[in-house]
Amino acid sequence: QSQANRWIKSLERQNGLQIVKLTESNYLKTLENCIRVGTPALLEDVGEVLDPALDPVLQKQIYKKQGRMLIRLGDSDVDYNSDFKF
Repeated sequence: QSQANRWIKSLERQNGLQIVKLTESNYLKTLENCIRVGTPALLEDVGEVLDPALDPVLQKQIYKKQGRMLIRLGDSDVDYNSDFKF
């Protein structure tokens, strides 16, 4: 796992990779910013159980509303940038 993390970090460093840890209190806000701006995000220190708020992101449940691409994150709809990688 650490080898894969190093590879992703070196691959996406120039694209502004954000490291997200579920133990951080503001991880959903960080992920929301990545989705809006289109910067890649790497989720680290994942346990056996994930926050259900991440399900729409993991399943790429993107939808169109009034010509905007949106995805549900937690209890809010977030503008989805197609450059986002997770």
